[in-house]
Amino acid sequence: MYSFSDPCWASINRGILICDECCSVHRSLGRHISQVRHLKHTPWPPTLLQMVETLYNNGANSIWEHSLLDPASVMSGRRKASPQDKVHPNKAEFIRAKYQMLAFVHRLPCREDDSVTAKDLSKQLHSSVRTGNLETCLRLLSLGAQANFFHPEKGNTPLHVAAKAGQTLQAELLAVYGADPGTQDSNGKTPVDYARQGGHHELAERLVEIQYELTDRLAFYLCGRKPDHKNGQHFVIPQMADSSLDLSELAKAAKKKLQSLSNHLFEELAMDVYDEVDRRETDAVWLATQNHSTLVTETTVVPFLPVNPEYSSTRNQGRQKLARFNAHEFATLVIDILSDAKRRQQGNPLTGSKGEYTFGCWLS
Repeated sequence: MYSFSDPCWASINRGILICDECCSVHRSLGRHISQVRHLKHTPWPPTLLQMVETLYNNGANSIWEHSLLDPASVMSGRRKASPQDKVHPNKAEFIRAKYQMLAFVHRLPCREDDSVTAKDLSKQLHSSVRTGNLETCLRLLSLGAQANFFHPEKGNTPLHVAAKAGQTLQAELLAVYGADPGTQDSNGKTPVDYARQGGHHELAERLVEIQYELTDRLAFYLCGRKPDHKNGQHFVIPQMADSSLDLSELAKAAKKKLQSLSNHLFEELAMDVYDEVDRRETDAVWLATQNHSTLVTETTVVPFLPVNPEYSSTRNQGRQKLARFNAHEFATLVIDILSDAKRRQQGNPLTGSKGEYTFGCWLS
């Protein structure tokens, strides 16, 4: 956020607001680094927006710039990019260092067993989410705390704790970092159960929405409406306006392969299609809100999903091929994903580590 213009975008998982210039770089990083959303031209669940604004107002940016706040950093020549710097390469390099390399995040003393450190951080997160201190929890997550950590002594996850305490914004933050509302504790109860038992009914409803966020987003992309979860409707399967159009061999192959996929591979494909929906929608908002004479250049276009180094090269290649689907082909694929997701959950339940398959965990 280095422009003099007002921030129009937010990075949800970083808890910051950003201007158009910086957003052009954030979008090129990929959702695994920065999840961007326009403040006015993109629909927001109210409590998700409140979570981001709370983090921003409480100085979440200092988490990502921790070492730069040390006077010694100035003496060593390390500095933030300034509003006068060019987007490329100056601001772009700084943003990548800050959010992709985490170059300025506070580092814990090195220990031989990194898993022990992650476990300790996760236990701290488990305790912290019962309070309203969001920036503490974001700091722990930035250091490696696991949002889905199952506490061996307590027998539950941080999301169980947040739901029981009615901490809606903490629940939003945990969900952004991959916490699953369908996870059962040692008593077989989910965070949704605890929210309802505690009388936190709006939180319980929101957790159900988060649980079905992936399929809800795909349905809304095609037909502009979502299921009525309150009344037990969890899927909307849109109909194609013209199903007589011939599909390309690429689309036909994808359709044929879909139903034969294992649950794990189907989950990966659904996640990839979700990311492609997000890319296409964000691009549409981006093009509609820019000053085309000055800002929209080849350097601001994101033509396909950026590479996620945690995925295999084969999967990254498949993700990028999604950009080649035209509108009709892609809509057909989305409908096939929705139909098969419903079939797998209702007709052939999938099983996870806790014996229940949900969709909320796909957003990590």
